[in-house]
Amino acid sequence: MKALILNGHGGLENLELVNDKPLPVAGEGEVLVRVKASAFNYHDVFTVSGMPGIKVPLPVVIGLDIAGIVEEDAGEWKKGDRVLVNPVRPGIGLMGEMIDGGMAEFAVARADQLLRIPDAVTFYQAAALPVAYGTAHRMFITHNTVKAGDTVLILGASGGVGTASVLLAKKLGAEVIACGGSEEKCDALKKLGADHVINYQTTDFVKWVYEHLGKPERRVYKGGVDVLVNFTGGDTWTKSLKAVKRGGQILVCGATAGYDPKEDLRYIWTFELNIRGSNSFYNENLTDLLDMVAKGELDPYIDSVLPLEQASEGLAQIRDRKVIGKIIVDPT
Repeated sequence: MKALILNGHGGLENLELVNDKPLPVAGEGEVLVRVKASAFNYHDVFTVSGMPGIKVPLPVVIGLDIAGIVEEDAGEWKKGDRVLVNPVRPGIGLMGEMIDGGMAEFAVARADQLLRIPDAVTFYQAAALPVAYGTAHRMFITHNTVKAGDTVLILGASGGVGTASVLLAKKLGAEVIACGGSEEKCDALKKLGADHVINYQTTDFVKWVYEHLGKPERRVYKGGVDVLVNFTGGDTWTKSLKAVKRGGQILVCGATAGYDPKEDLRYIWTFELNIRGSNSFYNENLTDLLDMVAKGELDPYIDSVLPLEQASEGLAQIRDRKVIGKIIVDPT
């Protein structure tokens, strides 16, 4: 079968498209899935480059998000069933990192990783959901952090988790301020539903908040945003502390620009800030998202759909932050 394999850490040149990888065999409690769509995440960039403290068994087929068709009867699952795979493999880790993932014509998952895709949901929509939308769903809805009327500022809003955050925050009734790195991205975020957009290449988001919402005050609950979503870290972290109103929240689910930023504890205690971490996603998050899509309440934003032969080019676009939303790979 065709598959995109990571042979060593470093640059994207370590990815190899092969045509003769043996078909995986489903073991006890496993299901063979014919992949109809897979999606990249920024996590795949980290997997390729290598992450301190995480030993990836190489070679490995990358790709965390997987949607497809059951290829062989296996317990409750029957040949032809349309399924979404939760990439978290119990006892092992993430598919596409610790075990072969979705950038191939076939994949093997445990039966308890599978979720039935409603008829009204396409494979492309389903494949867009797990990592990006599942993460945002848990961060907003499971943790009950965003409510109607809140002002929510989202950094890195043009990527997978970012666009998911924009859509879900709007669904929850929030006023959304989305930050993107170009006018093109800002225009797309506006069309996506963001109430306000900030091009962070030309405008300091803290100054924008002060000018439009007022500077946070120490003694009263005025100025600043109610919720700030920061999964970038790096040099945006201390600035984020300055943009949130007294008693407000900073939501953290990643650190794409650096995990050990400079800190300023004075803002946290002075403004009684709440820092809320959110990690991963679970079947109930994905089931709820599939239901939203089936009902027409949510439509994942897809940047482009590529064949497996161009998958590395798609990952390069994610690495270089040239993507708005999700990149889907169709290996069929």
